[in-house]
Amino acid sequence: MTDDRTLRIALAGGGAFGAKHAAALRRIEGVEVAAVVSSSLESARKFAADQGVGRAVASLDEVLAMDDVDAVVLATPTPLHAEQTLACLDAGKHVQVEIPLAASLGDAEACLAAQQRTGLVAMVGHTRRFNPSHQWLRQRIQAGEYGIQQMDVQTYFFRRTNLNALGQPRSWTDHLLWHHAAHTVDLFAYQTGSPIVQAHAMQGPIHPDLGIAMDMSIQLRAANGALCTLSLSFNNDGPLGTFFRYIGDNGTYLARYDDLFTGKEEPIDVSGVAVSMDGIELQDREFVAAIREGREPNSSIAQVMSCYRTLAALEEQLTAASAF
Repeated sequence: MTDDRTLRIALAGGGAFGAKHAAALRRIEGVEVAAVVSSSLESARKFAADQGVGRAVASLDEVLAMDDVDAVVLATPTPLHAEQTLACLDAGKHVQVEIPLAASLGDAEACLAAQQRTGLVAMVGHTRRFNPSHQWLRQRIQAGEYGIQQMDVQTYFFRRTNLNALGQPRSWTDHLLWHHAAHTVDLFAYQTGSPIVQAHAMQGPIHPDLGIAMDMSIQLRAANGALCTLSLSFNNDGPLGTFFRYIGDNGTYLARYDDLFTGKEEPIDVSGVAVSMDGIELQDREFVAAIREGREPNSSIAQVMSCYRTLAALEEQLTAASAF
């Protein structure tokens, strides 16, 4: 049964990704951004004014106490994700949390247990599942027209200082494994339709100030034999972002966020794949639809848990290797 009442969603996080969600939610019929919360009340008020939202508050606790808020989108710093997801579920709010769900397997498992206990919609922002480029390929795979033999993925940024996407100082440190690799680990298993049975990782030197590896290499094999090679770096002085090369039994494709090209760099029209060309909007539409229809969303906590179990296994490898 579908619930057609206005869905009132609060947005936590007044940064670059919060702005993307605010814009996406405005384009979804029957949705109201009911409140915003940021790192401070002053920041929340500025963000609310910029995004045309009528209510700004100082803390997530205030949002969770509001009877007129049905759900929360969390676009907050990674270290807060698991704690805030648990708080939303305990308060009876549906929740969508940006990737990663957590920075440890224990915290991710706790979020899954809370979702199962409450029965609420709890979704993780694994946006690659929703980008039109990857959806176009998935439709071909599901139709039996394409099979993946290898995915070659590059995730490259230039972050030798602790700045965010807007060039502002971060209060937390980003992570190649638990954040950026999560996109590809999940997408590889999702697109192949086959669980990951082998995973290996190596990392470069630890940055003396940031305390993280700035370069990493990951290899994956699915049960059906498909391979994935993932290179990640915070040292890349060049085009930034994540670029996917699909090598298959019937063609090679390059996916760059919402855009898709052949292996020869010929653009492919993916405008007919979904109602929008914006992966974030499609992600938010799935969250809203799942709440209204009372069903499990694509990219639910349960669906992405295998990704976080693989990340934990890779972290164990890296920790063991660093001891030598």
